[in-house]
Amino acid sequence: MLPDLTTSPAMLAAVAVAAYLLGAVPFGMVMARVFGLGDLRKIGSGNIGATNVLRTGNKLAALLTLVLDAGKGGIAVLAARVWIGEDAAQLAGLMACLGHCYPVFLGFRGGKGVATWLGTLWVLAWPVGLAASLIWLVAARLSRISSIGGLSAAALSPFIAWALGRGSLIGLLVVLAALIFWRHRYNISRILAGTEPRIGEK
Repeated sequence: MLPDLTTSPAMLAAVAVAAYLLGAVPFGMVMARVFGLGDLRKIGSGNIGATNVLRTGNKLAALLTLVLDAGKGGIAVLAARVWIGEDAAQLAGLMACLGHCYPVFLGFRGGKGVATWLGTLWVLAWPVGLAASLIWLVAARLSRISSIGGLSAAALSPFIAWALGRGSLIGLLVVLAALIFWRHRYNISRILAGTEPRIGEK
């Protein structure tokens, strides 16, 4: 359920801070400024992620936001794994996602965490990341609602890890799934009410 703890508490604390700060970089806001799209917090859902960037109509900015948000999670995990160990890698993934959802640079009001979560999964265990990405794509395609894709993938990810023999990831994936569901609580209410915006709507 959890990786073996082999790293010192002081080193893990340093990893946590560094990964959080990397995750807190609001690439959606950066892309909105680069492309002159305005303040994302005043557009659509007010979210800083790729889905809301897409609502501006700029597909390139949305794609770059998706790649960069995923990349910061993947880079945090990769750096921690290469330089320290697997326990540090999992902690880095968790903290990068927390940084994205609650960025200190934006008054702790950030995104929903799905792209950053997927980026961490691809580096932690690429078969799990691939399966989760496919679930996201299929669910989002069928429903035309991005949040349904993310919620479906997050909910199933611990079972995917178990099925693929990556039991040490299950604890982390349960925690991250809970975080993603919490960050999507208003989306869930809108889904139930039938008012959740669909992909491509401005």
